[in-house]
Amino acid sequence: MQVIRALSIFLSYVFHGLLCLILFAISSLAIAAGAQTLHLGMLPWTGSTLLYTLFFGSLVGLVTLALAIKGRWRPLFFVWSLAVALLLLKGYIFSGYRFSPGEFGTAMYLIGGSLIALPGSWMRMGRQAGARR
Repeated sequence: MQVIRALSIFLSYVFHGLLCLILFAISSLAIAAGAQTLHLGMLPWTGSTLLYTLFFGSLVGLVTLALAIKGRWRPLFFVWSLAVALLLLKGYIFSGYRFSPGEFGTAMYLIGGSLIALPGSWMRMGRQAGARR
């Protein structure tokens, strides 16, 4: 059982780390290039609001991930994971978003990854055996 728990936590870290790094790279490159807009139809924001939401959101995600890895503010990592899963589900499934050819698979990978990462973030909230305060 400990192996499954550790694997789940590790996969959660990897998924959210890669997601945050990719979103940070996309948003920072768009901001640096002087782009006024970025189009991601599955997200509720548009224009420069989307750029800055992705930029600062990815920074918050990376800080949350670093704190969870260090063992501090673990519930915040679960809240982050839950928010990402709900945002992806809402954006891709419940908003009536129309997929471009080949985009459906990517969407399912993102949703699946976020749903697989969610239990790992939940398991990380608990205090480890033998840990001191």
